[in-house]
Amino acid sequence: MTIATAFLALLEGQPQHGYDLKRAYDQHFGSDRPLHYAQVYTTLAKLLKNGLVTVDGADSEHGPDRKRYTITDAGVTDVQRWLDEPEKPDQYLKSSLYAKVIGALLTGRSPAAVLDVQREEHLVMMRELTRRKRGGDLADRLVCDHALFHLEADLRWLEHTATVLDQLAEQVRR
Repeated sequence: MTIATAFLALLEGQPQHGYDLKRAYDQHFGSDRPLHYAQVYTTLAKLLKNGLVTVDGADSEHGPDRKRYTITDAGVTDVQRWLDEPEKPDQYLKSSLYAKVIGALLTGRSPAAVLDVQREEHLVMMRELTRRKRGGDLADRLVCDHALFHLEADLRWLEHTATVLDQLAEQVRR
């Protein structure tokens, strides 16, 4: 998802000012990485240029320079295209963690130590996400669950790799 796509989805509900779009984006998509105002207006300028939004004009009630943006039919089509297109699942075939395990084996260092350090880092992150989940609303809990499920899969891989280190070491040293 791009910032532009998120803005279009937000505008499909109702026309909004740039300030309101930033607040809505931060609330729904960017709680961990809020947008800078410069990103908001740069993105809106691109959407205008591409014909995906229009400006209703200045809103004198909220100040002379407050423009209200409205999504166009082309913008609605763009949102629908985004929603219809499935996300490519990550294949994880180029894992930096796997590369570290191999690097440890190639250099005579302990791959088990690499796995242990990573396991602890994953557990720390899982504890943080679990704490965050407890205090979050449904949307925040879902985001945390997504991250936790990926971390659990990583932990399973760490455990599995630890059980086959001897075999892997034999193959690497050939």
